[in-house]
This record gives sequence, structure tokens and C-alpha cells, in this order.
Amino acid sequence: MTSRDNRVAKWYFGGVASAGAACCTHPLDLLKVHLQTTSRAKLNAGTPSPQVGLVANTLVIVRSEGVLALYNGLTASLLRQLTYSTTRFGIYEVVKQKLSPNGDQIPLSQRVILAGVSGAAGGFIGTPADMVNVRMQNDIKLPVANRRNYKHAIDGLIRVYRDEGIRSLFNGTTMATTRAVMMTIGQLSTYDQFKYMLMTEVPDVFKDNMLTHFTASTLAGAVATTLTQPLDVLKTRLMNASANEYQSVSDSIRLLFRQSGFVGFFKGYVPAFIRLAPQTILTFVFFEQLRIRFGIKILTSDE
Repeated sequence: MTSRDNRVAKWYFGGVASAGAACCTHPLDLLKVHLQTTSRAKLNAGTPSPQVGLVANTLVIVRSEGVLALYNGLTASLLRQLTYSTTRFGIYEVVKQKLSPNGDQIPLSQRVILAGVSGAAGGFIGTPADMVNVRMQNDIKLPVANRRNYKHAIDGLIRVYRDEGIRSLFNGTTMATTRAVMMTIGQLSTYDQFKYMLMTEVPDVFKDNMLTHFTASTLAGAVATTLTQPLDVLKTRLMNASANEYQSVSDSIRLLFRQSGFVGFFKGYVPAFIRLAPQTILTFVFFEQLRIRFGIKILTSDE
């Protein structure tokens, strides 16, 4: 039996890695918000499909507001990651290390449950920053007179609390928390599973290196997109709906299924994956580099 050094992540590495990824992918997130908040009237009038709309929206923003406008709301995006992702990664990693102090793989069922609980906590805590993030990103779509013009994320939080009350900071908590649960299950638990499978099934090719981290995170991004896309579709339809169009969330689900069938819940899957995959890949690549270089050393044994 031989001993070897291994490193596990510190509780805050996930938040730092997610914030770093957000700096790179923020324009894609901003464009997603613009597409999701496009009114149904515009869609009915012939707004391009999401694939075309993504390019068209980019050109409109850059021509009218400049390239830096693609980073509107970056401070709120960073605050969201530092609250939402620090919480979900922190709980997940700390509890996982408690369940397996020597770094061995814990059962997938335990990881799914742990990821769900971690995601719920992160989704709730990150809701205020997420709400301010959406408002700041959407500001440039509004007429100048109607813009909120938050100076930064903290200013946005203070103004919402002062002008609208603390309950407004948690608007959309149910949907945000539900999506966070599915996102965290799709990203964290499946990333660990794919990484473990790659390193055990093809050990000559996949070691604890960048290739493995990239491959596992790409696969995890696909799973996360699959789990969260129905929620994104429903959220977008509810946001675009006219007054009294839907009586409830369940009503919108029934109507969507009646109109488009099961496939309707996955409309826009490809552009959704294009947006989510870079965030997932960069988050885990940054996270693993932090773990390898600055993680906590543990001693494990090999037969």
C-alpha cells in the first residue's frame, strides 16, 4: 500500500471560480436576459428566432451603446456569483469532504441530494443579487427616461429596499430556487461523476488535468442545460405573457404541452447550451486550478 498527496477544495473556491467565469461570459448572460424579456407582441410581429436574435441583439447593443454596454450589470453578476455560487459550492464541498475525509468518491445518490440542498440554499441567498442583475442588464433596452440607472450592485440593492421594500428583493425566489436546484444537480453532481468515470475507465488518457476537467465540465453543461431548459422556457413565457394570459404556472405548463408537446419544453436548447457551456467549463477549469494549486492537502492510500 502506498500513500499519495491529494488536494481538496476550500469552501470559497467555487464562488471565486464562478465570478471569474462570469467576467468572461457576462455578455452572453446579458443577451439571454434581453431575449427572455422581449415582449410577446414583438415575437408575434416577427422577431427573429433565438439563434438569429442573439446576433441581432448583439449588433443593436454595440451600435447604439458601444461594446462596453455588453458588460452592463457586471457588478451585480459578480455579486450574484459570490453569493449564489459560494453558497452552493461551499455547502457541497464541505459536506462532501465530511462524508469522505480521504477524498474517495461518494455514491451518486448522495451527491444528487447534496447538490439539490446546496442549490436550494444558493438560489435563495442569491435571489436579491440576481434580481438586480436582471434589472441592470435590461436597462439599456428601456427608454432613457425609464431606466433605473443603478450605479452598481450595492446601489441597486439599497434602492430596491428603500423604494420597494425587502420583499421585492426576493421577487422570483421560487423559480430561482427551483432552477438553482436543477442547475446544481446538473453541474456539481454530474461533473464529479463524469470526472470519476473518465479517470477510472480511460486512465491512460484522462488524469487529474485540464483535458479531464474540460471534458467532464462540457458533459455536465449538457446535463445542466437539459435539466434547466424547461424551467427557462416556462419562465420566459410567464415573463412575456400579457395580463391574465395564464392563471398559474401549472396553467402555462398545460397550455405549452397542448400547443407544442413535450418538445416545446426544450425550445431554444442549442442557444441555451451555447450560453451555459462556457460558464460551466470556465467555472470548473478555474475551480480545479484553484484546488490543485491552493487546495487543502489530504493523505490518501492506493493499494
